Amino acid sequence: MHYKYTDIKAIVAEILENKKDDGGVKNIYFVGCGGSLGALYPAKTFMERESLTLKSGWVSSNEFVHSTPRDFGKNSIICLACHKGNTPETIAAAKLGKEMGAAVIILTWLEESEIIEFGDYIIHYSFDASPDHLAGDIDYAGEKTMCALQVAVELLNQTEGYSNYDKFQQGAGMITTVIRKARAHVAQRALDFAEEYKNDSVIYTMGSGAGYGAAYMESICIFMEMQWIHSGTIHTGEFFHGPFEVTDANTPFVIQVSEGSTRELDERCLKFLHTYAKRIEVLDAKELGLSVIDPAVVDYFNHHVDVTDNFKLTAEDTFVVWSCKTLQNHKALISTTVPDGMYYEITYNGDKGEMYLDAYKKMHNECIKIEEG
Repeated sequence: MHYKYTDIKAIVAEILENKKDDGGVKNIYFVGCGGSLGALYPAKTFMERESLTLKSGWVSSNEFVHSTPRDFGKNSIICLACHKGNTPETIAAAKLGKEMGAAVIILTWLEESEIIEFGDYIIHYSFDASPDHLAGDIDYAGEKTMCALQVAVELLNQTEGYSNYDKFQQGAGMITTVIRKARAHVAQRALDFAEEYKNDSVIYTMGSGAGYGAAYMESICIFMEMQWIHSGTIHTGEFFHGPFEVTDANTPFVIQVSEGSTRELDERCLKFLHTYAKRIEVLDAKELGLSVIDPAVVDYFNHHVDVTDNFKLTAEDTFVVWSCKTLQNHKALISTTVPDGMYYEITYNGDKGEMYLDAYKKMHNECIKIEEG
């Protein structure tokens, strides 16, 4: 049967009903290859963090076939992602799931493909198929990552219950607007990035939490597969256990700073990079507008996304760095607690009764010692 993402709630309900007499659903495995595997990472993160009783796994298709988990079988759900439905390893994993009596959910884009015959539920996700994938006119609530997340959320809510279910669905309803605004916000930066790094031979990506899957996809799909640029994905929690040793002024790093529980890990790495590296591209989820989603569920939306554009500052977020008064004129330098490198210059012209605001972004900090004599 073929479905859309709006049918996922009913799909999960049907699976649970069908499995009821066989002991119910005890585990779910998210399986795929390459970018499709990376897209499933937030769903895996959600299940590991939120579920008390349901086991979950995130496994590459070929490994799943050759090293199948012992508990996989009739009490299992296998959720596979396969963009065009023709990846041999993922087809083999779907076939295995069918043979072992698991409920087989396949997330795919094309209406017809080889993998479909091995699925119990075929969910067709939204995908921007325009030239260079730049149209941005799709419903992002129905793209691959969100479909997998909805499978996880519905499974948890319909078995154990999920207290933040309504907040999650509210966030899902906001994600399309967030992404479209973020795309517009970084459009020029993307062009500048391409020009700056087009001749580099290696670029590292960094991330954490549910957003780690996006960093993984950026590394293996965008840089290695499509651009033939050497790359590796570094978890920000692991950065100081080896990778920091290769940090220098010439090596590029693309770091995704998440919003939510693992942001502290990312900010620690970013602080180090600002001190010892020179070529850093920061994708900050807060800057890109993700902070409009409720903090209780924002972690799981990091896969999709300079910081204050969509962050509402309060007086408590700001502080005066320096100020002075000359006759009737005033000037002050203001910074904020938001880690975006921004600072602001406020000038009051007493003669004209006007106030001027200038915004700057700190790009570099260096101590230069001056020898006397």
